[in-house]
Formats: sequence, structure tokens, C-alpha cells
Amino acid sequence: MAEPLLRVEGVVKRFGGFQALSGVSRHVEAGERFGLIGPNGSGKTTLINCISGTLRNESGRIVFKGHDVTALAAHQRTRRGIARTFQIPRPFTGMTVLENLRVTLEYAALDRAAPGDGIAESMDILRLVGLDAKADITSSRLTQIEMRKLELARAMAAKPSLLISDEAMAGLSSSEVDDLLAILFRLNETGTTVIMIEHIMRAVMRFSQRIAVLDAGEKIAEGSPAAIVGDAAVEKAYLGE
Repeated sequence: MAEPLLRVEGVVKRFGGFQALSGVSRHVEAGERFGLIGPNGSGKTTLINCISGTLRNESGRIVFKGHDVTALAAHQRTRRGIARTFQIPRPFTGMTVLENLRVTLEYAALDRAAPGDGIAESMDILRLVGLDAKADITSSRLTQIEMRKLELARAMAAKPSLLISDEAMAGLSSSEVDDLLAILFRLNETGTTVIMIEHIMRAVMRFSQRIAVLDAGEKIAEGSPAAIVGDAAVEKAYLGE
């Protein structure tokens, strides 16, 4: 059996006396569309912060492409091929949309970027997310949906093997959600593995091939979207007794 792209092995994370993750273990296959859901406070964002290197776990391992990356800093993991979006977009607001992508290509993608100044490659990504007409606009002037698209574009510019989309659709209209879903589907079709963390159930159920559910820092269910919808433990976690 082929090595999974990502293995999370017994990850524990504490904040003082609060244990946010209690020995979580998961794997994600190369090319997979993987959903991660759970009620507020379940540990979803803590887990992806441990995967991306934003947080350090107290015990357990993060294995990416067969290599233990647990001790690596976030920027080192990005250079290995792990990229993520943030719930609140964090562009360089004094730069243009195009300049935001060129910075990422130069400093995060390194040997994965095509030779040159990055303009053509950046414009290709902007066309993919529908922001090519805004290339020379200062990013602070973008609308909310355009900010979300730029956040995705910046993650894509890191040339990741694994993209973690952290609640990229929060606060968007139904049509805007569909726009971002289409971008993520196209990205996955190019070979990028995607982990989606999302509260919009319509989106995560449509996108994911497999879903894991966290509650109070532990995995309570995993399976296809159809199996998750009918799981009694999942219903209890979201709705109570």
C-alpha cells in the first residue's frame, strides 16, 4: 500500500490545563478531498495549526510525504509543500494583488516555481480564481469575496502538494460559496490534495470524498459524506441529546 501524503499520529495539544487534542490520528491520501468538521471548540483549527506548524504539539508526530516534519517551523513546512488559508485573510494590504502572489512564489515556492520574475505564473493563478482583472489593484481595495479568492490564490502560489482551506467560505453568499468550491475542485483536479475545514455543511458534503468529525479534541466519526450524515454520534455532537 502506498504511503499516505499526510499522517497525523497521536497528536496531543494542551493550552495550560485545557487539552485541545487528545491523541488524534488521521491520514490523508495524495489527491484526496478530505473534510474536517465538528462543533465550535472541537479542535479543528488546533489540529490544522499543528499540521501546518503554526502550533507545536506536545506529543505525537506529523509525517508528510514519508518524512517526520514535527520539529519543522511553519515556513519550512510550507517549503515542503503544505500551505493553508486563514479564516481572516491576511494579504499584504499595501501591495497590489499581483505583488502579493509574486512574494509568495519567490519566498515560499522556491524550487517549485517556474524560472523568471513570476509575473506570468502569478497571472495564471489569478485567472484561475477570477482576479486577473484586479492584478494591479491594491489588495486593501478588494471586496470580501475577492479577499477570500486572493487568500486562496496566495496559498496556491506556494505550489502546495497539500492545501488546507480553513473556513474560507464563512460569511459568503450561496453563489460566492459555489465560486470558491469551483476553484477548489479545479485545484484538486490539477493534483493538489485539499483538506477542507468548514461550517457550511452543503459545501463540505459536496466537496469531500471522506470526512472526519472531531468533538472535544477527539475523532468521533469518519467516512463518506452519506455515512457522516446518518451517524448518531455526529448528530449528538451538533444537536445534543
